[in-house]
Amino acid sequence: VQLQASGGGLVQAGGSLRLSCGTSGRTLILYGMGWFRQAPGKAREFVAAINWSGRNTYYEDSVKGRFTISRDNAKNTVNLQMDSLKPEDTAVYYCAVLVGDWGTDRTSDFASWGQGTLVTVSS
Repeated sequence: VQLQASGGGLVQAGGSLRLSCGTSGRTLILYGMGWFRQAPGKAREFVAAINWSGRNTYYEDSVKGRFTISRDNAKNTVNLQMDSLKPEDTAVYYCAVLVGDWGTDRTSDFASWGQGTLVTVSS
């Protein structure tokens, strides 16, 4: 599965962005999916995950209440709505397929990393 994240950009603190993750050809409906981010000079970190149906999600603590992961299986996309953005949210955001156990936040439990999308939050 070749994933492509889009929707990044420059936004002021307190603003919102909506990221989207998709792929051509292969359906994502069979897979749990996750979003990660990597800030300059830092390790890639988990942000959020969603199960195949969209009914179950979990988040990294710093984004709870601000970010919402969702999916549209008819459109074969997984989305990340980011509200109340902070400068520390600045990073390249990636989507990936969950191949490990539900509830994991380890990068090694996700696969098919695609090209990320840059989110820059100005103060």
